[in-house]
Amino acid sequence: MSLRTAQRASLVDQVIDQLKEQIVTGSWALHAKIPTETALAEQLGVGRNTVREAVRALTHAGLLDCRQGDGTYVRATSELSGAMLRRLRQAEQLEILEVRRALEIEAARLAATRRTEGDILLIEEALAVRERAWESGEPTAFVESDLEFHMAVVRATHNQVLLDLYEDFTAALRASITAAGTSPNSSYIPHDAIARAIAAGDAAAAERAGHACMEHILIALTEGE
Repeated sequence: MSLRTAQRASLVDQVIDQLKEQIVTGSWALHAKIPTETALAEQLGVGRNTVREAVRALTHAGLLDCRQGDGTYVRATSELSGAMLRRLRQAEQLEILEVRRALEIEAARLAATRRTEGDILLIEEALAVRERAWESGEPTAFVESDLEFHMAVVRATHNQVLLDLYEDFTAALRASITAAGTSPNSSYIPHDAIARAIAAGDAAAAERAGHACMEHILIALTEGE
């Protein structure tokens, strides 16, 4: 590698790190459109070709999504999330559900042993929002509120790795929840038993409630096919 090539590669790496920082820190929100190539070049004091190479690398890593004639958007907030999104696009709903079941049942069990009073309040609030969303008959609102309930449970585990994995899994979870919760044959799947068990600090009951919930979702998914 020539010195000039090495210097250029080093500059591109620096720009990649700077762009990645904007994504990871949330300066550029998930699904948000990032500044244009020209604007970034001016902000960073580098050439447009350097920015183009950096954006291409982050697109390949799954963090950015370049849309011809539209612009570039934030696709994922971490390389793990980007890789997971690529993999999940090829997955069957049943496969996603099986992974979801493993994450959520374990989360319910751990949350029951680690939750704080603040966690309990957040879980109960999320449950109430979920129930109101179901009553409203608005599918999108219900999916988001259902997901937020499970996020509240996962946060109550105080396991950052589990939380990161669950957050990276949310795109596929939205599809899974939509398929299970809004299919023509679906009925309301109550989550209050999960919330009660976590509030009571009963890990075994939380695990059973989580398992029962997922079994209902599996039935709803298979009947909706």
